[in-house]
Amino acid sequence: MSKLSFKPLADRVLVEPAAAEEKTASGIIIPDTAKEKPQQGKIVAIGTGTKDEPIVVKVGDQVLYGKYSGTEVTIEGKDYLIMKESDIYGIV
Repeated sequence: MSKLSFKPLADRVLVEPAAAEEKTASGIIIPDTAKEKPQQGKIVAIGTGTKDEPIVVKVGDQVLYGKYSGTEVTIEGKDYLIMKESDIYGIV
């Protein structure tokens, strides 16, 4: 993975969402219009935290987050989510 030229501020993190499921467990192919938004991803950049609360997650952690958490951004041609650390439910 190449080094990103983006550094989130304060308690924000940059997450690379996992790919959406292509098939169901029984093998049925899911069309693009019916695919669910992934709720899991990998941390690729973190901010410095706030004075009162340091950042707990680290780069490389697999995390679960809310379905509508974060803001979609495109950096260097890839899609990411930027969100506050408090939007993350836990580390997988």
